[in-house]
Amino acid sequence: MKLSIFGAGAWGTALAVALAGEHQVTLWARDAALIDTLRDTRRNPRYLPEARLPESLQLTADFAVAANTDLALVVTPIAGLRPTLQRLLTERGAALPPVLWACKGFEAGTGLLPHEVAAQVLPAGAACGALSGPSFAKEVAEGLPSAVTLAMTHPALARQLARQLHTRLLRLYANDDLTGVEVGGAVKNVMAIAAGVADGLQCGHNARAALLTRGLAEISRLTQALGGQPATLMGLSGLGDLILTCTGNLSRNRRVGMLLAEGRTLDDILASLGHVAEGVPTARETLARAQALGVDMPITAGVCAMLFEHASPHAVVAALLERAPKAEDGSGLLG
Repeated sequence: MKLSIFGAGAWGTALAVALAGEHQVTLWARDAALIDTLRDTRRNPRYLPEARLPESLQLTADFAVAANTDLALVVTPIAGLRPTLQRLLTERGAALPPVLWACKGFEAGTGLLPHEVAAQVLPAGAACGALSGPSFAKEVAEGLPSAVTLAMTHPALARQLARQLHTRLLRLYANDDLTGVEVGGAVKNVMAIAAGVADGLQCGHNARAALLTRGLAEISRLTQALGGQPATLMGLSGLGDLILTCTGNLSRNRRVGMLLAEGRTLDDILASLGHVAEGVPTARETLARAQALGVDMPITAGVCAMLFEHASPHAVVAALLERAPKAEDGSGLLG
């Protein structure tokens, strides 16, 4: 299969490395100088310096590659999703191939999930969906085992593409709950910031476990309000991604929280990361969407207070601990 990956950040590069042995893969970046570097060194020094790019992997800064591809995979930050979809539509028109995106979050300014952005750009009924799940780019590029979800509103096509993209080390599972998969993938980054704060303040493992559990309840409430299925969150794109991002040392969003706990400013933190931490803009959009729907998300509100209102991490943790206790719903998710 001819597969074009649009976006040469860490995750786009990792997917290109993982899939190049199985398919005819082209990795596109808008920065021609970056493509020259990748082509000359067979490495991505800024985003994934450890991984060597296979010789079979094609590299280009020419968007015309979209004209001859069987599957388009958009692996930009969510801010790049809309313009990339628009360019794909311009390039292919009625002959648009299936499109998958691997970005997570709510679009800044609109508060839309990726599939809602796609609905505004692509023709009705376009074959498109999300690739999401617990997957650090570095480990995927190193060939360590990983499993992710491929979600589409076209169940048969989702199963077909999952089979085609599935490898021994990168396992894909089809799902038809696009909303649930996307909400899980977006809000877990917000929870990872909260987990990083808790770890940075040395609140302990018990507190982290409680935070993840109550964080999952928040994600579930928002998922249900947006029309998704809470049961989806017990899978890879929910609980799996939440555990990885909230506990793994490779998590940029968890790192943001740990630096907040040290008293660092947000500007200083973002400058030091060198990579996008999607949980930061996603926190604001998540809270706005939740408030509009009347969904209670106290952990998300606390993260926003620390990020954008200069609230003390100690004060936010204290406020969460002082909340009145509630009965836990029997599902463990909705209470």
